[in-house]
Amino acid sequence: MDPTAHVSPDARILPSSRGSRIVIGPRTQIYEFVVIKAVGGSGDIIIGEECYINPHSTLYSGNGIRFGRLVLIGPGCMIVPTNHAIARLDMPIRQQGFMPSRGGVVIEDDVWVGANVTILDGSYIEAGAVIAAGSVVAGRVGGRAVWGGNPCRFIRARDNQQEGN
Repeated sequence: MDPTAHVSPDARILPSSRGSRIVIGPRTQIYEFVVIKAVGGSGDIIIGEECYINPHSTLYSGNGIRFGRLVLIGPGCMIVPTNHAIARLDMPIRQQGFMPSRGGVVIEDDVWVGANVTILDGSYIEAGAVIAAGSVVAGRVGGRAVWGGNPCRFIRARDNQQEGN
C-alpha cells in the first residue's frame, strides 16, 4: 500500500494464500466496511492512483482486477472476476472449482461506478465511462458515455455541455 493511501480501520483486506498481490495506489481512499479478498483464482488486485472505494463494496481477486487513476466506486458494489464451474451434475458446485478466466476486470481512468453495481469476469470499462446505479456489467463498456441496466447497455454519450440543476 502506498503510504499516501488511506484504508479505514473498519475495512477488511484479506491476504492471498496463493500469492495474489493487492496493490493500493497513491492517495487512494478505501472506506469503512469495504472487503478486498484474494479468492477464486490467482489474479492480482491493482488499484491505481486517487481511487475511491465507498462503503460496503466487495472486490474478489479471482482472475484479476485493475483500476486506472481516478476511479470512483459507489457504495455496495461487487467486483467479481471469477465464475464457479457448474457443468457436472454428479458433484456439488462447490467442488467443481472455477471456470476458465474471461480476462478479469479492467477499469480504465476516470470512471464512475454508481451504487450497487455488479461487475463480472471479462468486463472492461473504458476511460470516462459512467455506470448507472444497480447495473450489471458483463462485457466491454465504451468510454466517455453513460451506461446502465441489467444487462448494462449504452444510454448516452457524455459531452462538454453543462448539466442542468
